[in-house]
Amino acid sequence: MEIALGVVFGAVVVASMWAASRFISSPGTVLSDEGHAMRAGLHAATATLPHLRRGLAQATAAKAVPQLRALTQSTALALADRETLLAVDGSGAVRALAGSPIRVLFEEGSDDRVHVDPRMEVPELHLGGAVVAPLIVRGRRVGSLAAFYARGRRIRPEDTRVVGDAAQLVAAQLELAAVEEQEERLAQAELRALRAQISPHFIYNALAAVASYIHTRPDEARELLTDFADFTRYAFRRERPYVTLADELHYVEKYVNLERARFGERLQVRLAVAPEILPAVVPVLSLQPLVENAVRHGMHDAGPEGLLVEITGQDLGADALVRVRDNGPGMSSPAARAALEGRSTGIGVANVHRRLESSFGPGYGLEIDATEGEGTEVRLTVPKSHPGVRAA
Repeated sequence: MEIALGVVFGAVVVASMWAASRFISSPGTVLSDEGHAMRAGLHAATATLPHLRRGLAQATAAKAVPQLRALTQSTALALADRETLLAVDGSGAVRALAGSPIRVLFEEGSDDRVHVDPRMEVPELHLGGAVVAPLIVRGRRVGSLAAFYARGRRIRPEDTRVVGDAAQLVAAQLELAAVEEQEERLAQAELRALRAQISPHFIYNALAAVASYIHTRPDEARELLTDFADFTRYAFRRERPYVTLADELHYVEKYVNLERARFGERLQVRLAVAPEILPAVVPVLSLQPLVENAVRHGMHDAGPEGLLVEITGQDLGADALVRVRDNGPGMSSPAARAALEGRSTGIGVANVHRRLESSFGPGYGLEIDATEGEGTEVRLTVPKSHPGVRAA
């Protein structure tokens, strides 16, 4: 997925530079300063990016067409899907065609070729020839970019080239939008899978712990039931894909309270997190599964002294590092790699790692340092801030 993103991003840069070169190389255009022309071209190209990254629709197309028209130096410019003129920029009469069928202005032509019609005349709109370029996303045509020129103006080869490059720029942004939508769906699917994986054993054990306290320690049973209700609401609330680290730790504490009710003094948990990293944003249920893994696997083979789980957080400047360490039985290096890659029976580790990478990119996620007989340490690294990722 990251390689695909890199290829698409490269296409954006190439398309932008080609389009910008139009302003320098085009004969008949008076330029006082090549640097100024390059900046103007790049500005027109990049101004389209934040809009088209949200997909191809009437609202996004309407915001992009003025910059694309400036980029192509055309008399009018239209963005369309396979059936409708989503947005048109030009004179008032031309703009009024937005929402009309595409055949009002042009024919699509071949699915994968730029189509030039030098003989097209629309006298009532003062338009002459047109260059129509396909918008190809993942090998499929999703729409068209059409540039129109004044009546009597000859369409030059460089006009065709820059319209084609502008279409590539638009298609690259639509490709990124599709990739991001796919990654978001994947992240949501991963979260649903994690919730389904957590629920059977955790809910049963938690309720069993509460039931064991009802007759002998009713006040603690009520507190545990409140913790259980709060934690399950947090874990299964659909509208919160991201939370602050402070929130995640708050509900980790509720989870630990429920586990202490089961294991008593044999389970010890120590927490030491730098306050500077508490506002960092993490995917919901990114730390709790790591603690749950430590408890499940550590308590299974814990000796008479019990299990110690330490949760520490460190400020690394631009990043935040959280460690979950236990003094349990540990694991071999191959077993640690299998857990991170999802080839083991442990819950959540690979799931959390994939969601972290999907949210923040390569370089972020989980690392496991484990030795048989000497415990396990899982390290979670996230940026302290990241564009587009905000806590609900």
